[in-house]
Amino acid sequence: MNQDCTELQAVLHGDIPLTREMGMEVRSWQGSTLRLHLPLAPNVNHKSTMFGGSLYCGAVLAGWGWLHLRLREAGIEGGHIVIQEGQISYPLPVTGDAEAVCEAPDEKAWKRFVATWNRHGRARLELRTFVVNQGSNQPAVQFTGQYVLHR
Repeated sequence: MNQDCTELQAVLHGDIPLTREMGMEVRSWQGSTLRLHLPLAPNVNHKSTMFGGSLYCGAVLAGWGWLHLRLREAGIEGGHIVIQEGQISYPLPVTGDAEAVCEAPDEKAWKRFVATWNRHGRARLELRTFVVNQGSNQPAVQFTGQYVLHR
């Protein structure tokens, strides 16, 4: 785990204690892609699959964590990230440990976000995340979130 991952995991576990109880781990921050690990055992439901609320939390926090790390890389400080809106779908059950993944939005959207932040001190960015069963590339969960950075 690199320094960025260690720092983000400390922020998540310190500021959002639920992430500790879920067993969430920051696995990698590489090539502008964030990967979080979600173990099944502390997130299991009555059907022996992963609880939908845990999946939602993992998807939201993959986006939140992506934005946190990307802002830090860009040298943007002094803002607070909140989720404003989210849409989720659960096309497949998660039957084991899972990985929540957030990849970078297109460069045009990122530049518009930064310019809006610099001009107004508030900006909104849409991020897409997905959750896969460990060892699979097929999304079991698809999430789109509107994240707001404000002073």
